[in-house]
Parts: sequence; C-alpha cells; structure tokens
Amino acid sequence: MTMSFKKALLGAAAFAALSFAAEQASAAVVTLTFEGLGNGEAIANYYNGGFGGSGSGPGPSDGITFGANSLALISAAAGGTGNFSNAPSGHTVAFFLSGPGDVMNVAAGFKTGFSFYYADQVGFTGSVSVFSGLSGTGTLLASLSLPSTPDPYNVFAPVGVAFAGTATSVIFSGAANFIAFDNITLGASSPIQTPEPVSMALLGTGLVGLGLVRRRKHRTG
Repeated sequence: MTMSFKKALLGAAAFAALSFAAEQASAAVVTLTFEGLGNGEAIANYYNGGFGGSGSGPGPSDGITFGANSLALISAAAGGTGNFSNAPSGHTVAFFLSGPGDVMNVAAGFKTGFSFYYADQVGFTGSVSVFSGLSGTGTLLASLSLPSTPDPYNVFAPVGVAFAGTATSVIFSGAANFIAFDNITLGASSPIQTPEPVSMALLGTGLVGLGLVRRRKHRTG
C-alpha cells in the first residue's frame, strides 16, 4: 500500500512537472495576428503593451514594436479597405505602403526561429531578413526570398524560418502595397494553425493587378 502510494505521488509529481513544462513552452510562443488594430493604423507599440498609431490598445505586453511604416489592414469584407481574403486568422493583416517593409523589433531578442504567413500579387516577390541588432542592424542571421503566391491576395502561404544566434529584428519586405503578412509567431519555426478562416472569395479575375489596398475611382464631368 505504501509503495503504491509513493508511486501515485511520483506519478502525480511527474504529471505536474510535464504539465508545467508544457504550459511554459506554450507561454513562450507568441503569435501576432494584428486583430484589435484599426484599418491603416500604424502597429507601433501595440505589441509592447502600448497603443497603435491611432490609439488602439493597449495591446499585449509581448515586448515587440514595429517601425513607422508598418501598418494594419482590415479586409473589405469586415469594413476595411483590404483587397484580400482567407487570412489565417481574423480579418486583419500587416502591410506597408512605403519604406523598407514591416520592421519588427524584439528588444529582448529571440532564438532558433519563427514563422508567418504571407500573400502577395502574382509577379511580385517578397523577402525576409533577420538581424542581430534592432531595426535591421548588426549581423544578418538569415534571409530568404518569398515567391509570389498563386492566387493574388487569396492564398496565404505558411513559411518557417530557422537561424543560429539571437535575433532582435526582422524586416518583412517586398513591393509596397503588394504583400501582406499575418500570424507572425515567435517560439515556433512551424506556422501555427489557427481556426479555419471563412472563405470570402473577394478576388475575382477582374481584380488582378490591383494593389492590396482598394482604390476608389473618382468620376469626372
């Protein structure tokens, strides 16, 4: 009876330790979905427990900031001006209209790898560069090219990135207004699965060639 009780205690302790380790591992994974930010709003300090450029927030305290050119974009189906559909989570993505791209800074640094989804216009390519210093400075730890996705703004491709060393910044780049990024995940080099998105089929062949942000036509005379 005593031995069984000890085994039971050891089993319970082992289970608790495994559960704690799993919880810690899960807590170390951070996924940026950009939900909660406004259409065209600068992401700014939203993921540093602060606010987006238009005052949305406060956001999660993940210790992550974005450069001034990094913007959120909401799908037209959800009331925004985004010319995209089938994002991996929700209706909001990250994009840019000028500058080098979406610059993500993680002051505390992160190791091993990360993952994300992206969508772009056919014929336009993107790239991702990982640096040891903030805002694209220091040593280039990794870089990769992103081929254009087959269905413009309607297919978000998953990508995993691995590297050695400690990174503190990533530049998600490509043609301005022709590429979007979503579900950027630190702590997992394989893209995180999210609830299956609702298919909105926003992009027909008549929209091929338009930018990520829908432009309104102005009639004259």
